[in-house]
Amino acid sequence: MSGVLYWIIPFLLFPLTASRSLTTNSNESISSPRILLPQNAPYFRRDTNSTALNNITSNITSGSDKVIWIIQDTYNATNFFDSFSFFTGDDPTHGTVTYVDKATAFADNLSYISWDDKVIMKGDDTSTLQAGQNRASVRVSSNAIYNTGLFLLDINRAPWGCGVWPAFWTLGNGTWPATGEIDIIEGVHDNEHNQVTWHTSAGCNLTPAVNNSYTGTIVEQNNQPYLDCEGSGTLPGCGVIEWSQASYGPTFDAQGGGIFAMKWDQDGISVWNFYRVAIPKDILEGIPDPANWPNPTATLEPAGCNPIEFFQNHSIIFDITFCGDWAGNSYATSGCPGTCPNRLMDPTNFVNASWSINWLKVYRRQSVVGVVNAGVHSPLMRLPMLLGMATVAAISLVIL
Repeated sequence: MSGVLYWIIPFLLFPLTASRSLTTNSNESISSPRILLPQNAPYFRRDTNSTALNNITSNITSGSDKVIWIIQDTYNATNFFDSFSFFTGDDPTHGTVTYVDKATAFADNLSYISWDDKVIMKGDDTSTLQAGQNRASVRVSSNAIYNTGLFLLDINRAPWGCGVWPAFWTLGNGTWPATGEIDIIEGVHDNEHNQVTWHTSAGCNLTPAVNNSYTGTIVEQNNQPYLDCEGSGTLPGCGVIEWSQASYGPTFDAQGGGIFAMKWDQDGISVWNFYRVAIPKDILEGIPDPANWPNPTATLEPAGCNPIEFFQNHSIIFDITFCGDWAGNSYATSGCPGTCPNRLMDPTNFVNASWSINWLKVYRRQSVVGVVNAGVHSPLMRLPMLLGMATVAAISLVIL
């Protein structure tokens, strides 16, 4: 009897338990460090919804490897124009444009925060110009520099119109294109399809989609997909055109805009476009998880182009230019009236040449590994077990 009690009582008092912990892995690459993040860590709760994060950690099982994205920077009406610098140099794309400084942009109503907290940047739509005269506009670059990340832009409208050439893009420092360029939103005139483009030094190539791994169509030259991403000299880089007729231009604006996302990490560079009515719930909750999203519009695979080697030290850029290398050279076949220089003279042609931004967020990648460890590990958690064992021993002695 005493022997049976000695072995049964500990199990009645202290059933076997398992604790979940997250551990680091020394083999993780520098661009994606792994961290120790216990489920109740304050670091989790600081930036995101705790219920959703509990869902993330509860789904990390023994031996699993999960990527999470942690907020790094948020730009909105409270800080946007303090976090971006105004470019005032000559347009590298030879547009018929004068980029103005911050003071001029605000004085001339080309940049401002609207009454409902939207970030507005626009081209001049009030000045009548003489032939050959430049139209004023805005180009801004983030003060922060990034090497990889998840970039989410929530916009109500993007610029469009005959002769208009806007872009939302990232650009590496140094001599172009040695550290790469990623064009996330770009188009001209009244186009309906957004174009994603990469410009790099020699040696970077776009890989055709396999099993619909991305949904866009590769830009062609001579009726063949053009895969070389080199942008040196007059080389065009490589690009993918979105399939949707509402990914750029008047239809995109008319349906309320949406969110563009660009993920840049060791797994490649991908771009998504979500209409307002189809934004993933995880983005709205502040815990974006690209692994759960539909296939992207465009992807630059690491098999053809190392995303860490060819893209470095990028700032975020918004601009609106007019005519120039793309909009000017394509004007005659665009279906737009007259010529691009003549179009530029009338300000009423540019009432749609404006950005309306709700926010821009940048997340950084972290990888975590889930491990299930049997038993209880902390000294404080072992104390009740030790006391229980002493009690069992005492009971056993009395029975004996």
